[in-house]
Amino acid sequence: MNRLNQIHNKTVIALPLFLALNAFSFQSQAGWLDQGADLLKSFQESQSSSTNTTSNSALPKDLSTEEIQKAFKQALTQGSETVVNKLSLKDGFNADPKIHIPLPDSLKTVQSTLNQFGMGKYMDDVETKLNRAAEAATPQAKALFLDAIKEMSFDDVKKIYEGPKDSATQYLKSKTAPSLKAKMAPIVENSLNEVGAISAYDKAISKYKNLPFVPDVKTDLLEHVVDEGMNGMFYYIAQEEAAIRKDPIKQSTELLKKVFGN
Repeated sequence: MNRLNQIHNKTVIALPLFLALNAFSFQSQAGWLDQGADLLKSFQESQSSSTNTTSNSALPKDLSTEEIQKAFKQALTQGSETVVNKLSLKDGFNADPKIHIPLPDSLKTVQSTLNQFGMGKYMDDVETKLNRAAEAATPQAKALFLDAIKEMSFDDVKKIYEGPKDSATQYLKSKTAPSLKAKMAPIVENSLNEVGAISAYDKAISKYKNLPFVPDVKTDLLEHVVDEGMNGMFYYIAQEEAAIRKDPIKQSTELLKKVFGN
């Protein structure tokens, strides 16, 4: 019986480590988010075994909460920076049909009317410059995204990877949207002036008002560009998140290699 008890005890002690190593070793073909979920499950199983004589120290250092959390933050940081850097380039918004900022609905009538008189180019110019303003304001989002990621707790990490496929995006949106909108508004306002959107708008409206029997129009270019610009950023962050969930890990840092590599 003593021999059986010894075997049983060794099995109990070794099982969490065996599970953790398996979760770590046999996921090389899966996306890093799937790997992360398995790592978290193994870690939680090892913690919940109150009758075990093993503790966190029995797990490899690669599976410490600090390193797992830091690795996830690195991956989210890279995704956010990729999106911001991409959209802040010239034509980041303007040439992308998925996030191109159209004219506000209230200006569609103006555009249609000017087109009838061969003056559609004036509203086309306004539309282009609305996108230029969004491109100029986008870099301001980077610091807000990075601050939100830095504040992520281990519980946040668990919720993100137990949640839907866009849960990381929704986390960033919930943490940054109000402050992002407030911070982007004055930047967009300056950008609208600097890129000539306001003067282009005034010119187009002047041409429009000179036509007979046209209705008045009112619009808020600032709010429109801020809202559409934020929608574009979160759209691509969600795309980046989906790609990271699906594709094999991008081992761009030593920590990511250590935590998620073969």
